[in-house]
Amino acid sequence: MGGTISIPASLRPLLRKKFGVLYKGTGEETVGKVAGDLGEPIKLISVGDVTTFHLLKSNIIPDILVIDDKTHRQPACEQMITGTKQSGFKELVVNNPAGSITEELVDALAKALDSNRRFRIFVQGEEDLASLPAIMMAPVGSVVLYGQPDEGMMFVRITASKKEEMTELIDKIIDQQHCKEELYTMWRKLYGYQHN
Repeated sequence: MGGTISIPASLRPLLRKKFGVLYKGTGEETVGKVAGDLGEPIKLISVGDVTTFHLLKSNIIPDILVIDDKTHRQPACEQMITGTKQSGFKELVVNNPAGSITEELVDALAKALDSNRRFRIFVQGEEDLASLPAIMMAPVGSVVLYGQPDEGMMFVRITASKKEEMTELIDKIIDQQHCKEELYTMWRKLYGYQHN
């Protein structure tokens, strides 16, 4: 099963920070703006159903997509659920409660990042914080895209300094956990990708 990092209320304001460039707009309009700046990322990672749906609909195929069949914490519409289930992806199913990062999610991201195959990580629970380990673990030169509710799409180009910024944030979050020693294995896994 592994450990779970829960985000304490005192650190939630840190998560409101924009970790990349916000492309304002909705749907395909935003994807059109993002497409011009993508270039040739080492890995393209999409987090969230709306972001993933519009990327796939625009024929931009992520290497890794993380979804939970929800939008705004409500069930996604059937068109969106169907639209994020394209062939060509190996599927992994993980448990990850809202406001948390589980070792199961970290392991799935690690497996997907270490592979040349495309992966669809389906989260039972919520993928609301999956962008944090994705940013920390993705190799330099990758891009992580995730939705910013009611605003647009966040574009994070992975650099060594961006990975360091995320490491510092996750370290702060782990320092606030009650059972830090239980999270050591998960922290080691996350930190092992720091220098990729």
